[in-house]
Amino acid sequence: MERPTEIGSSIVVKGDITAHEDILVSGRVEGSIAALGQSVTVNTGAELVADIKARAIVVSGKVFGSLNADERIELGPTANVEGEITAPAFQVKDGAIFQGKADTSKSARKPGLQLAS
Repeated sequence: MERPTEIGSSIVVKGDITAHEDILVSGRVEGSIAALGQSVTVNTGAELVADIKARAIVVSGKVFGSLNADERIELGPTANVEGEITAPAFQVKDGAIFQGKADTSKSARKPGLQLAS
């Protein structure tokens, strides 16, 4: 198993991140993270003002933005999330703070809406 790419605690990223590997965020991200088919972990102490799209998302830090996962989203005991969450499975551990809207309906499992032309 490969080690995830880490955005260290002293790193600030302003912009969009696209990855084809797991990402571990310990610093600050302002923008978006797209780790399609992979996982994104937001460590305690990390601060994100970002939208995240991944296979799985685990949050222990602060996130302000939308989280969209193909499989699951988990908010750990130190998580503080404000925004919209879309995933087939959503777990909130005791102590986590969540303010926003969560969609775990079957439609959340669809990859996206396609309009006929």
